[in-house]
Amino acid sequence: MKIALHWQILIALILAALLGSWAGTDKAVFGVQWLSVFTFIGTLFLNALKMIVVPLVVSAIISGVANVGSQGGFGRLGMKTIGYYLMTSTIAIVVGLTLVNLIHPGVSDNGVPVLHASAEVTQAVQGKTAGDIVEVFLRMIPVNVVDAAATGQMLGLIFFSLLFGYFMTKIQPDFKTTLSRFWSGIFEVMMLMTGWVMKFAPIGVFGLVAASIAKTGFDQFENLAMFFMTVTLALATHLLIVMPILLRTLGKVSNPWLHFQAMAPVLLTAFSTSSSSSTLPVTIASVEKRAGVSNRISSFVLPLGATVNMDGTALYECVAAIFIAQMFGIPLDWSTQLLIVVVALTTSIGVAGIPSASLVAISIILVAVGLPAEAIGLLLVVDRLLDMMRTAVNVFSDSVGAVIIARSEGETDVLTEKRF
Repeated sequence: MKIALHWQILIALILAALLGSWAGTDKAVFGVQWLSVFTFIGTLFLNALKMIVVPLVVSAIISGVANVGSQGGFGRLGMKTIGYYLMTSTIAIVVGLTLVNLIHPGVSDNGVPVLHASAEVTQAVQGKTAGDIVEVFLRMIPVNVVDAAATGQMLGLIFFSLLFGYFMTKIQPDFKTTLSRFWSGIFEVMMLMTGWVMKFAPIGVFGLVAASIAKTGFDQFENLAMFFMTVTLALATHLLIVMPILLRTLGKVSNPWLHFQAMAPVLLTAFSTSSSSSTLPVTIASVEKRAGVSNRISSFVLPLGATVNMDGTALYECVAAIFIAQMFGIPLDWSTQLLIVVVALTTSIGVAGIPSASLVAISIILVAVGLPAEAIGLLLVVDRLLDMMRTAVNVFSDSVGAVIIARSEGETDVLTEKRF
């Protein structure tokens, strides 16, 4: 009998806690410290995640934008859709940023950092200034795309991919078809590779968590519980407060809670699969049949949203980066936090709609602000359940966007009382 991935990860966590606490930093086997073994396993998993970042993000954006453009989607409807997605992702990030700064989940009761950062890491993070924000926008246009791919300059690659996908729609049909098949093929391969890498997540989780516990013991778990509560509260705020307000104000929906009733199958599917891509057929069916949105709107807005609109993911990335900085005891000034907001917004665009894909984007943010990517190991303890929650928020935001845009296009039979 095959054990589900989330149960495998849970077993790995238990074993990591037991072995990590037993091994500490001094026990060894055949002259090799257990800590080194744990670190080796965790590093292999992180390297595998980093390996798939560039081709996954680039192929996802190019194929997604090209498919949208082939439907003639860059007119009024396209501008409304992109504008909505940028707005809601920004609001989600601000909600997460506000709560993580109010709650301070990574700060211990006695004020002593749970983790110890090297002098180089501290200097790299605190060395960020307002000029780094300007530098972010400069890096959005890479001088050398190949070099940007080699050095992991994701903002430049995202910008290039958006342009490439758009202008693919402007060339001769036979060339466009060839390129579209090429990039769609790469994307399908990368989805399979990502799924394959995530099969090793239990082993990677074991190595990363065991190494962390071996070095710090269980002191960090109180902070992880606070981190879990902070993210949950932020996601709930966005889902239960922000979304209904947008439905009422922008969508002119008299009773926004009807949309929750209409999207119940979508929320359950997204929560159980942790995949916005897998949920897409259910989302389209529910938005059309239960909410009353036309196929013209849903067939454009929802597939695009499954590719680029990741409210819950963007929120999670922002909270996670600041939480890790708090765990290291590194204060972040406003310019560094604004840098995190910008990077979280842009990287969330390229996150694949599959379970735990946001771990890839978080590694990009940590590197951008100077924090060690190895700190992702802390998040793996609670990532699975949070992944289920943020996927539900991602998909629900897509459906809200379809309703708002349908209403703005003059569709009147959307979320009316007579449909329920």
